[in-house]
Amino acid sequence: MPATEDRAIVTRVLDAWRAGIDDHRPADVAALFTENALFQGAHPAYSLGRKGVEEYYEQQPAGLTVRYEVRELRPLADGVLLAYVDPDFTRPDGTVWRFHLTVLFERQDDGRWLIGHYHVSRI
Repeated sequence: MPATEDRAIVTRVLDAWRAGIDDHRPADVAALFTENALFQGAHPAYSLGRKGVEEYYEQQPAGLTVRYEVRELRPLADGVLLAYVDPDFTRPDGTVWRFHLTVLFERQDDGRWLIGHYHVSRI
């Protein structure tokens, strides 16, 4: 798969993730993850699956927004992409939290690309 196609896949999924966060739609964000996704947000505990992702984003304040930049992208195998991303989350009070994000994208049998692993670390 050409690198431009890989980048388009990652950007399409991350743009939907961003829109779900910006519009405070936790269920839509969770739908971008696999059923058994390993998710590590900014909280100390991790979760497995969409329910944990949805609960995590439900706890985030309405008005939270995110902007991101993909720094590195690596195809690991057929149907698996790894991205290193720098997202900046802006809280409703204007405070910006900067993170590093490692995210693994997996192509599903129906052709959709979903997030199978998500791990942030605060800068």
